[in-house]
Amino acid sequence: MKAAFKTSNGQILKSEEVIQEIKNYMNADPKREYKIFIGTDSEELGNNRADFVTAIVVHRVGNGGRYFWHRSEFDKLHTIRDRIWQEVLTSLDIAKDFISFAKDFNLPEHKFEIHVDVSENGKTGSMIQGLVGIIRANDFEARIKPNSFAASTVADRHNHNYRNLVTK
Repeated sequence: MKAAFKTSNGQILKSEEVIQEIKNYMNADPKREYKIFIGTDSEELGNNRADFVTAIVVHRVGNGGRYFWHRSEFDKLHTIRDRIWQEVLTSLDIAKDFISFAKDFNLPEHKFEIHVDVSENGKTGSMIQGLVGIIRANDFEARIKPNSFAASTVADRHNHNYRNLVTK
């Protein structure tokens, strides 16, 4: 997690500051159960380029949550299949970095999921088995639509906002 992340209110944080914010949030109510979700969504920009937004969502079960997001751009993505695979690989990279970084900060125990913006219905349905397989092979739980809100809602919101700015 060498990237800078933004908070929901636009504040820019370094990776270690994100971990500290998450730790502070969890320590503020340590008796609660927490889950951490990571999901990436992408939007085609043209010329085989795409904008990617990755969200880290911390859910305080039964009582809201916080999220952080990061934008990156990739090129040489010719198909939706290329983009979806890159979304999953990006989420996995950030999740692995997050876990190793979090060990240094002694984060409380938590459950971890990778959210993928695919569904059984539509053009991405045939990809699900492979995508979920690689996520599970990396020791993470996988969620797809309609249960993949970190990718399909949180990350998508920031892609949608960016898309509107770029096209105006």
